[in-house]
Amino acid sequence: MDRIALRGLRARGFHGALPEERALGQTFLVDLVLGLDTRPAAEADDLTRTVHYGVVAEQVVAVVRGEPVKLIETLAQRIADQCLVHEAVQEVEVTVHKPQAPIAVPFEDVTLTIKRSRA
Repeated sequence: MDRIALRGLRARGFHGALPEERALGQTFLVDLVLGLDTRPAAEADDLTRTVHYGVVAEQVVAVVRGEPVKLIETLAQRIADQCLVHEAVQEVEVTVHKPQAPIAVPFEDVTLTIKRSRA
């Protein structure tokens, strides 16, 4: 399986379990690894035989900016579902970063990584 990776997609969302997170919002970062067979596209030099990662990036940002959820687990699942809409994508690994999570002690980042496939 070949891999196309998008790192550091950035969007403001209003996700979180706390009321202030949903009211004020925060920046989320998303990393994606799309699993697909790129041979048909490479052989034909044809974009329609692969996944257009620019379109995927725009769709993922729209999910982050979209309907608020309480859990980053739910957000990650919605992102994975959106990626798997693309016919060429057979599996996806999604990492959601929440660097502004409301944690009382100093920290750098909170992440959740999921892997989903057409099964």
